[in-house]
Amino acid sequence: MSVTVASALRAAAARLTEAGVPDAGRDARKLMAEAMGVPPDRLTLVSSEDLTREAADRLEPMVAARADRHPVSHILGRRAFWGRDFTVTPDVLDPRPETEILIDRALSGPPPRRLLDLGTGSGAILVTLLAEWPEATGTGTDMSDAALAVAAGNARRHGVSGRAEFRRADWLDGIDGPFDLIVSNPPYIPLADIADLAPEVRLREPAMALSPGPEGLEACRRLAGGLARVLSPGGRALIEIGAGQGAAARAVFEASGAGPVTLHPDLDGRDRVVEIRRSERDST
Repeated sequence: MSVTVASALRAAAARLTEAGVPDAGRDARKLMAEAMGVPPDRLTLVSSEDLTREAADRLEPMVAARADRHPVSHILGRRAFWGRDFTVTPDVLDPRPETEILIDRALSGPPPRRLLDLGTGSGAILVTLLAEWPEATGTGTDMSDAALAVAAGNARRHGVSGRAEFRRADWLDGIDGPFDLIVSNPPYIPLADIADLAPEVRLREPAMALSPGPEGLEACRRLAGGLARVLSPGGRALIEIGAGQGAAARAVFEASGAGPVTLHPDLDGRDRVVEIRRSERDST
């Protein structure tokens, strides 16, 4: 018995709603579009058509995975970030819209010759900046070999692999500067808050990319202690932080003596990015 696209879409949305998936209708449309091989905004045009057996066979396991609270990005294998699609897997943190604030702040300054992305994960930050700055070179570091492989693949995907180096490193340990720009989206969720996260995050994303420890600022403390050593005179560092961490993060970086500290808000007005500028005259 044939089933129309509209009927199958309603059934998929109902199944996701029953599983507790937020925005079930939106996710059902994304999965249906993927199964049919059409852009999501064209589904309305084909809603009265019969869903082919091939599309139905592709849709079923995707809806089952989403009902089991796998993120849509993991099911599709990609996530949009700053106008580009990036490969994502359970080995890396999904690029999030909040991190685009960091990209915006980076691009508001002078193009660096050499930049460093600490805890690169999918490589979305480093690859985006290299794609926007065709003369720059960059290094991405991570403690996860699997994440480094994903990042290297994204560099190839976006044509910047010849200007990107990826290496295993524990934050700044073993890293030699100078770098004109240092960027990082480190883990910043306090350990006690992990239990309150959505299942898509708590169960499906790498724990080491979510929380650095009880305080949530442990990674920032590690970074702050080494910035002056690897940041060029006149260089900048941009570090993403969690909501409500602005004042405490400012104090951490000011205490390090790396340079003046500025806080930049996200679109909701919450402190989201810490910027540290090293003086042009500082050659220590």
